[in-house]
Amino acid sequence: MYEPSRAKSVVHRVDAGRTESAGYPQSSRGEALDIQLAGHLAALLAVTDELGLDDDGAVRIAAQVTRLRGSDPVRVAYPALADGPDTRTLHRRAHDLAARALLVAASRADTAAAILAAQRMDAHTAALEAPDRAGAH
Repeated sequence: MYEPSRAKSVVHRVDAGRTESAGYPQSSRGEALDIQLAGHLAALLAVTDELGLDDDGAVRIAAQVTRLRGSDPVRVAYPALADGPDTRTLHRRAHDLAARALLVAASRADTAAAILAAQRMDAHTAALEAPDRAGAH
């Protein structure tokens, strides 16, 4: 019923001895967490911009992304959204992104980013709990 394959496998194993000089960049766990944290904060900044929030939080998020990436984040100016289901969805998304950033910042022991993420979570929770002013901060 079973016949062993006679041909060589087409799957090649990566040699464990290869280094960065062989064309495979290596990064430490800390560097990988910094990249992940910068990505979560950049996504949070994009949602903040989409909400039309031009507040201190957006400036502080941008500063953290710049610190982690070494370059300024791309910012887009969106037209102001009217309060409604779209803004509530964006606030939920922003809250989720801030929670992810908080998790990674805590794992990285990045106190400044963790505090900022927690504050942004609080701000978006407050916006979600205030039905008559879902877009206000």
